[in-house]
Amino acid sequence: MKKYILPALKLTLSLIILCAVIYPLFIAAIGRLTPGHGRGKTVTANGKVVGYALLGQKFTDDKYFWSRPSAVAYNAAGSGGSNKGPSNPDYIKDVQAHIDTFLVHNPGVDKAQIPAELVTYSGSGLDPDLSPAAALIQVKRVASVRHLPEAAVHALVESHVKGPFLGLFGPSTVNVLSLNLALDTLKP
Repeated sequence: MKKYILPALKLTLSLIILCAVIYPLFIAAIGRLTPGHGRGKTVTANGKVVGYALLGQKFTDDKYFWSRPSAVAYNAAGSGGSNKGPSNPDYIKDVQAHIDTFLVHNPGVDKAQIPAELVTYSGSGLDPDLSPAAALIQVKRVASVRHLPEAAVHALVESHVKGPFLGLFGPSTVNVLSLNLALDTLKP
């Protein structure tokens, strides 16, 4: 019996040291080499941290571009989607409520023109980006509230479009936080 227990204990202790001490320290050291030094890439404005580049935030004021709805209220500690299917009555009510709210705040937009991402939850609830179409459909509202020419706001959105990774992988996106920060610098 001693012949089996002692090697099992040695193996267990070795794996605990490897998996619970050495590996986490190795990953933490790699994190320190990244742009945010392992704490995430923060976005600052006027010397204050206003958000994180890779986490979505809630924007509901008409003078800003709105983010994608979040099922977890943009809480990074509880990332996740609504887990409701497209035939779930509660989900349908949520989507319809988002559509109704969007239409009230964006007169002149038809229901069919609204990109799905503006009224549906994402899988993570933390999406920081929108498609260019989802940002452009909000230009009229933002320009009107801020008393800016639509052409200037449209140009600002176009200047914030990031193409696919390596020109091939993924869609074009617009980071909502960086767009809204740039919007605050425009003067009427």
